[in-house]
Amino acid sequence: MSFAKKSLGQNFLIDLNIIKKIINSVQIFNKNVVEIGPGKGALTDEILKKKPKSLILVEKDNKISIELKEKYGENKIIKIYNQDILKFDIEKKIKKQTIIFGNLPYNISSQILIKLIKFKKWPPKYAALIFMFQKEMAERIIGKYKTSNYGRLSILSKYRLEIINKFNVSPNCFLPKPKVDSTVLYIVPKNKIFYKIKNIENLEKITNILFSNKRKMINKNIKKIFKDIKYLNSKINLDLELRPSDLQPEKYYQITELYEKV
Repeated sequence: MSFAKKSLGQNFLIDLNIIKKIINSVQIFNKNVVEIGPGKGALTDEILKKKPKSLILVEKDNKISIELKEKYGENKIIKIYNQDILKFDIEKKIKKQTIIFGNLPYNISSQILIKLIKFKKWPPKYAALIFMFQKEMAERIIGKYKTSNYGRLSILSKYRLEIINKFNVSPNCFLPKPKVDSTVLYIVPKNKIFYKIKNIENLEKITNILFSNKRKMINKNIKKIFKDIKYLNSKINLDLELRPSDLQPEKYYQITELYEKV
């Protein structure tokens, strides 16, 4: 069996109690399931015990992908894709009410989440995401306004997602042991969104611009978005002497709505 590759951010989950806690956080029976980065199949084995309707495995590592095909090749409900999840068109492959699991590589975990937030059709076909993140990253995803973890990622996440539950996982539960704690987040997509942003990439663009100098006032960077600041202020009461972290998420959604109109 393959060894973990540092270049792919691989840390294999080996603690059966944690594996069962992850699996038991959601109803799997007769559901369509996707697992991102199944590795040696520790989570996959437990998913199969719950009798899903279908199971897609997306594994970038060529050697591990071959081993997974040898291990599960006879199982007709399983499809294995030897692909990079960031390049894989997961939106086209999944079916309605899909559950997506992932012990995500730390180095690309936020990119994977943003990929799923930026689905073209919303509400998406997935019903829940059960993802393992580095604890520090999880705190940034759920970072609340007026806290040190509040920022671009929490603003984007809050727009389309709701965090239902979370629990921490010790480095002792992995092989090899990571140097940091991990956190499992149970996430569901919001079906109704109050703010009508036409293209989620515009929200991503605006948060990128404003948070590019997060310790400075927004007065300079807002001019990269709007040429007519008077018009902006006539529509949105915006204090230009505030820093990016001083603006509530809703203000970013309003700015994006107005940007799309202009």
